[in-house]
Amino acid sequence: MAFTITKAVIPAAGLGTRFLPATKAMPKEMLPVVDKPAIQYVVEEAVAAGLTDVLMITGRNKNALENHFDKVGELEAILRSKGEDEKLEKVKYSTDLADVHYVRQGDPKGLGHAVLRARMHVGHEPFAVLLGDDLIDERDPLLTRMLEVQEQRNTSVVALLEVDPAVAHLYGIATVEPTDEPDVVRITGLVEKPARGAAPSNLAIIGRYVLRPEVFDILDVTEPGKNGEIQLTDALLVLANEPEKTGGMHGVVFRGRRYDTGDRVEYLKAIVQLASGRDDIGPEFRPWLREFAATLNDDAVPDDGGAAT
Repeated sequence: MAFTITKAVIPAAGLGTRFLPATKAMPKEMLPVVDKPAIQYVVEEAVAAGLTDVLMITGRNKNALENHFDKVGELEAILRSKGEDEKLEKVKYSTDLADVHYVRQGDPKGLGHAVLRARMHVGHEPFAVLLGDDLIDERDPLLTRMLEVQEQRNTSVVALLEVDPAVAHLYGIATVEPTDEPDVVRITGLVEKPARGAAPSNLAIIGRYVLRPEVFDILDVTEPGKNGEIQLTDALLVLANEPEKTGGMHGVVFRGRRYDTGDRVEYLKAIVQLASGRDDIGPEFRPWLREFAATLNDDAVPDDGGAAT
């Protein structure tokens, strides 16, 4: 039976230890990327693809997430009284963006367990999972394409990215077969962080999934794996290996713009790339960036520390 997918699940219970001490009191999902928290980019992506029912899987000290997508009457009143309409619209935008729900993960038992916590909300429908560390440029509608493939083939779909074989051991890697569409492959196997030089391909799984509800039954009986956590990859492998029961699994090979905010250096790159492409601040930012980059070498920062003049 075909469903129109409307539900997105966003796991957001991680501790963000790579960004300590910034994440000691603030969720990593609320770290700003230019002038919006990272989590807002993810919700905007879901909404742009037609998914307006959003469930966030949260943990302790994540109240800021709920506050960000909630109405702030006092702030709105102050901005309205000052006639600051542009700022008011930005504040209201995140409030009205989607129908956002929240459920606690409880024990941190891994990504598979976080997805399983969405079972009551999702029910017996296909749904999307979006990981907050991966930001997809709005000009490259990956999720929309994945939803199309799911509807056409009645399958589960993951996003794949071609990576340098030298770093394939850092990713979950898919074994694939071609289909009649150049950007779609059938997945026959998955390996989580294979040994160096042993990866079956250079197609890495990135943080976008469109899953059939059978994944919940699989996760329910999946034994803890690495680090004692329930691995989503283990459940995906079952989906791929039992197509007669689960519809199998396909991958959409993504060749667009992706920004990784889960690593400090990649996070900084994401800010620079997104700021450079903005119509409002890009024209002022890009000339400064070129001038600043020209002063850099591999040994030291400029004498002025890179301060703006």
